[in-house]
Amino acid sequence: MRLLKKFGLGILAAASLALPMSAQAEVNFGKEGEKVDLVIGYQPYYTESWSGVVNNGKQFWKKYLPEGSTAEFQIGLQGSVIVNAMTGEKQHIGYMGDMPAIASTFKNIKARGGTDIRIVAVLGTSKQQCNIFLVRNDAPEFANGREAVKWMDGKLTSAPHGACTDRFARLAFEKAGIKPAKYLNQNIEIITTNFRAKKLDAAAIWEPTASKIVAAGLARRAASGEDFDALDGGFMVMLNDLISQRPDVHRGWLEAELDAQLFLADFANASAVAEMAEAQTEKIDKKVLWSSLYGETAKNQGGGDVKVQLDFVVTPRVQGLLDDATAFLYSLPKKPAAEAKIRDGGVVDGVAQEVLKARGLTSPVGIVKARPSSEYK
Repeated sequence: MRLLKKFGLGILAAASLALPMSAQAEVNFGKEGEKVDLVIGYQPYYTESWSGVVNNGKQFWKKYLPEGSTAEFQIGLQGSVIVNAMTGEKQHIGYMGDMPAIASTFKNIKARGGTDIRIVAVLGTSKQQCNIFLVRNDAPEFANGREAVKWMDGKLTSAPHGACTDRFARLAFEKAGIKPAKYLNQNIEIITTNFRAKKLDAAAIWEPTASKIVAAGLARRAASGEDFDALDGGFMVMLNDLISQRPDVHRGWLEAELDAQLFLADFANASAVAEMAEAQTEKIDKKVLWSSLYGETAKNQGGGDVKVQLDFVVTPRVQGLLDDATAFLYSLPKKPAAEAKIRDGGVVDGVAQEVLKARGLTSPVGIVKARPSSEYK
């Protein structure tokens, strides 16, 4: 499998959420009941969005889309890459983190020469998926994550700016009352290289890269959102052309997404999930991938009992995350969010709510609990 070569390692450098706006012709998705050909942007290199990995691996979507339909899954190493593809209407559904998902809704309406993209479902929320601090191996031992962040005062730190890691890092610095000597904008490739070269004191990074760096002995965990009550999240976005033209496909895909989240939530499937993630990534060991979603972390290094909560729909808890993340994006010098609050119609999870109700379920549909490494198999 050479998916990374197909899509290019160079896109790791695309950390900015600034996206192009150009007039697009409406995509014709056909009539209700007809077969449809979909292109899905997803992130097997972002653990919180692994319902896409499961839907790709198990092909749940085939149960719910019209006969003869196809779904091509294309890897994006950052959510901004997927949003760019959706803005150009080259991809139709996207799995991504909170920041690019919010930014996509402002990329904006066809009447203004953009592309109308909506958030249609919640992949999950967590305090230790995107919100993770790593420190160099020779850093002191810390009593807790807050002490670790205080140690970063005057140190060389980094994160992919404009991503959920950036929001978390800035919040942690503020709450700890510290100022790093430098807070660099570095992608996950450069962060890994700099930890290996011992040129970095600390960095905020997401899973499964955090687990991969730790497993390689390049750095160790130090803090997470658990230490600062900071949520991160993953979301599904969809072209409004698809939503409006094909309500049957919209609903069908959400049915498949619910199947995928229920599959993830069942620990009996943990090995199968890790195997699917291994098949859809490169150079990441199955145990590392298992650890990123199911493995426990010591409490003094930012560990918590819940690895991921599978919300599926926008609850008050999720809405609070959306509000905070949108305000953060609006505060940036380059504003990927056009307003301080997400635009009216930017979130349309009504069909997801209907799907959940029809199954007799409520949010969250599952909670992935942290497990000791001895339970890996």
